[in-house]
Amino acid sequence: MADFVETSNTKTAVRQIPAPIADIATFEAIVAGVIADNPFGCVEYVQSGSTHPGVERNRESYTLRVNYEDVEGNVVGTVTVRAPDMAAFNAAATAVLNDAALETALGGDAVRNPDADAFSCQLKCHDANGETYYVALARESVRITSYEDDAVLATVETWADGVAALN
Repeated sequence: MADFVETSNTKTAVRQIPAPIADIATFEAIVAGVIADNPFGCVEYVQSGSTHPGVERNRESYTLRVNYEDVEGNVVGTVTVRAPDMAAFNAAATAVLNDAALETALGGDAVRNPDADAFSCQLKCHDANGETYYVALARESVRITSYEDDAVLATVETWADGVAALN
């Protein structure tokens, strides 16, 4: 019987953020800044005949929470909406907050609960050394996965040290 032979040694590292990122606008500014400014020094690459930028969105998720409160301010119902991107998140927030029929059905006024919102975006990064790794930003953490070279971790860590919302 043939044995498995290790071909690489990938690593994962996580930074817990002391205070959650304040809001979706701040979160999106961080993600957009990484893509636009490429602080990791990533390079474009060709995969399956398609050229990809050095840093690109790989997967993302945005969750909105709206409480329904009665006249005394008690929560009588909640709605949670999961959206595929920030534009859908914002559109869903507007739609849910303006849905009078839903307010009537739940017996309360719609009130945003931004502290319960959640967002995450995984960036696919292609390092100049040829390895592909992922940086997943969430409201309460930054996770680097599938990297081999410790210089990748050092580069991402240096960048994160310079982003106020991540410290």
